[in-house]
Amino acid sequence: MDAYREYVPDPPWRRWIECFWSVSSAAPSSGYPVRPDGCLDIIYSQHTGLRAIGTMTVEQRYDLAARTQTIGVRFRPGMAGRFLRVPPSELTDLTIPLADLWGPKARELTERLEDSRSPESCFASIVEHLPPPGAPNDVQRAIGRMVASYGMIDLDGLAREANLSTRQLRRRFLMESGLTPKHLSRVLRFRRACELARQAPFRGWPAVAADAGYFDQAHLIHDFREFTGQTPMSVFSNTRAALLL
Repeated sequence: MDAYREYVPDPPWRRWIECFWSVSSAAPSSGYPVRPDGCLDIIYSQHTGLRAIGTMTVEQRYDLAARTQTIGVRFRPGMAGRFLRVPPSELTDLTIPLADLWGPKARELTERLEDSRSPESCFASIVEHLPPPGAPNDVQRAIGRMVASYGMIDLDGLAREANLSTRQLRRRFLMESGLTPKHLSRVLRFRRACELARQAPFRGWPAVAADAGYFDQAHLIHDFREFTGQTPMSVFSNTRAALLL
């Protein structure tokens, strides 16, 4: 059985890093699903090395080797660019070796990770290799407001708050997050629906759709099909939520 765990970053990094995480499998695991969440990750395992995972527009699946732990740093939407050293728009739906972005520094970090004895020591090594975070720019703050609203925010108003035209906002959102404002809003709404579906007691899919900001249940199903290729019932087939669709 796959064991997944999240770790809270230290306070100075919480504006930039959503969480650290680890996943391990006693036996080989094929097709481990990772769904769109608006985030970019740096991940490492001895089996696949150190990689950067771009913002996803659709669910992607990964194979986990037996008795191998994979660890990761999940950056908040729009906050990874300065750490990955390329615009996130260049990484959307891609998985690439971190050495392609960091060069020798990635190889140095890989050596440190190979000697690490725990997920916590791995996370500390990665953070030590990140540049100082600085302060977020106006568009990153706008992305933060969208995240806080679970995507339920007026885009014209958001552009005005950032002193940008809607066209400028679209271009800057794409550069900072890898997604356009409308697309990121949809991903955040989908992510919220998944969170609500996992909560107990489950109140049914019409309530999940309404609370996540969908027009109706059909709208919710449409986005699930687009992002995962499945209905909500199929995605949550191993949970009580699926029984109440």
